[in-house]
Amino acid sequence: MTSSTDHATTWVALLRGVNVNGIAIRSAELAALFRGLGFDAVTTVLASGNVRFAAEAERAELKGMIEIALRDRFGYDAWIVLITHDELEQAIRGFPFDADDASRQPYVIFCSSDASRAEIVAAAGQLDPAEDLVRDGVGVVYWSVEKGRTLDTPFGKLLGKPRYKATTTTRNLRTLVKIAG
Repeated sequence: MTSSTDHATTWVALLRGVNVNGIAIRSAELAALFRGLGFDAVTTVLASGNVRFAAEAERAELKGMIEIALRDRFGYDAWIVLITHDELEQAIRGFPFDADDASRQPYVIFCSSDASRAEIVAAAGQLDPAEDLVRDGVGVVYWSVEKGRTLDTPFGKLLGKPRYKATTTTRNLRTLVKIAG
């Protein structure tokens, strides 16, 4: 795909559901898959499906190619959210809550569908802000939740609905800082 990173875009692929629910993908295998697709400067971050790489192709083309390759190689229903490194940095800078509050988890929900993001933001507006701190961002939704309550708050339950599986993925702000490098 690319032979030089001079004009390539730095992308970040955020895989959903990796190394949970029996879907085990080692970082070395994931990096090898991305290199095999012809991408340059491939780096995996943590073992939760985060890949930074360089490519000259368009977002839709890359997303489709990566999802098919993941399905073929690892045999699972693969969905990714694909963002540029610049979009990642913007999401980190835009976090509106106290990221240093040790009693809470700072999350960013990435959405590959504007319709899903709008639906999530609208639903969040109906929730108790004392329990789930939620704010809309540029292409993302920000969420701050009490530690240990990620899956059982009303917003956590909303995010777990099957209809968002193919279009959203959530990352802790600290993980995003590591991905950004």
